Amino acid sequence: MMENKYLTVKELPESERPYERCEKYGAKALSDAELLAVILRCGTKNERAIDLAYRILSLTGKEKSLAKLPRLGRSDLIKIHGVGHVKASQILCACELSERIAMSQREEGLKLFSPKAVADYYSPKLRHLEKEQSMILFADSKSRIIGDQLLALGTVNASLMSAREVYLAALKQNAVYIILLHNHPSGDPTPSNEDHLVTNRIKEAGELLGILLLDHIIIGDNRYISFKEMGFMQQGRRT
Repeated sequence: MMENKYLTVKELPESERPYERCEKYGAKALSDAELLAVILRCGTKNERAIDLAYRILSLTGKEKSLAKLPRLGRSDLIKIHGVGHVKASQILCACELSERIAMSQREEGLKLFSPKAVADYYSPKLRHLEKEQSMILFADSKSRIIGDQLLALGTVNASLMSAREVYLAALKQNAVYIILLHNHPSGDPTPSNEDHLVTNRIKEAGELLGILLLDHIIIGDNRYISFKEMGFMQQGRRT
């Protein structure tokens, strides 16, 4: 009978155990798979937590990127052998915790509005969505963000923004300025003709109401485009 060469985590050298490595060298020394293995705590009868972590990360693509882990929903996770509802919840909560930490760290930058500050703050939430999501940000007289609101969930390549809906929300928030924000699931933030038309329509409506549109920011994959920075807010574009 062949000897079983499988080693449990406790049988591994200390230098290869995620918990011991974390204690000795700190969490920063762990690989993505090791970090995920610590969160999972245990694997299955025939598989270590680190091996299970590698399999989970492999579902995010060739890069095995933690950044794409939030794209895996509960239904995707529980299909993985060795991942039940408890482990799925652990992974989802870790992703949400990471997102909230990232957003809270960027919150200081929103006290004084800048396109980069807004893009940095909302990018972790929007960049990996598979459908377009439109948001309106409310700003006070000093151009500081005072709140936000989801406007619409679009299809894969289109999102609807109603000027009436935008300014009803702005009036309720006593906003002096507004900023439009949405993502492009393709990862390319280049504005479409529709993006330009919607921006111009909302900008013109705001000028009549006295609530000015400061910017329209499109979030891509590690990129963004600001209509303000590109000069579109002054010149506009008609087709």
